[in-house]
Amino acid sequence: MSEERDRDGLGARRPRDPAVASRANDPALSDPQADSRVATWTEAELGVEGRVRDVVRAPAGVLSERGADVDATTPESVQLAADLVATMRVSPGCVGLAANQVGVGVRMFCVDVSQHPKTRTHHGTFVLCNAEVVEASRNEKAREGCMSVPDFTGDVKRATRLRVRGQLPGTGEWVEVATDAFEARAVQHEIDHTDGLLFLDRVAGAHAIFPRTTYL
Repeated sequence: MSEERDRDGLGARRPRDPAVASRANDPALSDPQADSRVATWTEAELGVEGRVRDVVRAPAGVLSERGADVDATTPESVQLAADLVATMRVSPGCVGLAANQVGVGVRMFCVDVSQHPKTRTHHGTFVLCNAEVVEASRNEKAREGCMSVPDFTGDVKRATRLRVRGQLPGTGEWVEVATDAFEARAVQHEIDHTDGLLFLDRVAGAHAIFPRTTYL
């Protein structure tokens, strides 16, 4: 996801692993410590240097395909996580980036909204694998942009209160993120990417799409 400045081996593709789904729904994970673990995570835990990758733009096919569940513990996953963070950091206005945006069709993304003026709750920089929304409420419409759709922005309705679960790269531990406002929007935007959806798929119609006047 990019800031909307006008207004604001990884494994072959396969069906979703039932073990991932069952673990993500484990009630034992509804734990404040799981949320604080995300807030204290840093990319230094990955232990590898991230490489800047080229960002794929629509209509590339990888952007419209649901990503495969990923083994978060492999060296390839750790390197991809580091690469996502490195690419996000050098991309102006970027507050999140998904694996398929760098051409890799797996369910992984990074987010960091800590410097955005509309942020309330935030967890700093984090990467999640195989993330799923657990709870979502209080929908609100706001403008979004995307590194993979650089010429347009759009008004998208999303939940402003959110709880998601996913795995940290490297350790594979399951964690939970409870958030709101802009970070909630960014996380939903990135989860959409892992599901093969762009913000353009969420707008109400052509009337809700606008030319970008500040380019990335």
